[in-house]
Amino acid sequence: MSTTPLAGSFDFRPLDPLKDAELLHGWVTHPKAAFWMMQDARLEDVERAYLEIAADPHHHALLGLCDGEPAFLMERYDPARRELAGLYEPEPGDVGMHFLVAPTDTPVHGFTRAVITAVMAHLFDDPATRRVVVEPDVRNKAVHALNEAVGFVPEREMDKPEKRALLSFCTRERFERAVAA
Repeated sequence: MSTTPLAGSFDFRPLDPLKDAELLHGWVTHPKAAFWMMQDARLEDVERAYLEIAADPHHHALLGLCDGEPAFLMERYDPARRELAGLYEPEPGDVGMHFLVAPTDTPVHGFTRAVITAVMAHLFDDPATRRVVVEPDVRNKAVHALNEAVGFVPEREMDKPEKRALLSFCTRERFERAVAA
């Protein structure tokens, strides 16, 4: 668990694809989640997508809690086997990550940055994690700024089947420097 004065206490729990599908459906179909590419998903589509992740040994979904309430989604995956398989040269200790903050009518300044910081800290809590890999849409300028704030360095643009992506990496050392600044 981590605590930030702006946001409260963060914790993570495994996502339950059936129990959490309705909540997630509202998040992934919200206009602010356009880059999640599930805008037209039905509830059954969300259930199916997260049941597939739950059954995949190389991809995990966690629900992020703020003060005990669902507030964000985090996915951790093996980029050598999912998402980026065959698209870059993986290194030992690479971990792929996606995150999505729940939409709200009352945004809190700094909350999303606190979330990505908590997500990165959670990933680096695993001593086997040497580097976090992300591949956001090149048009998603807001997430590029957040990634930079926690230590990501863009390597290159790349074509994925569903999007033009910005491949970026963050080592443990860069993350620790970024959050200490």
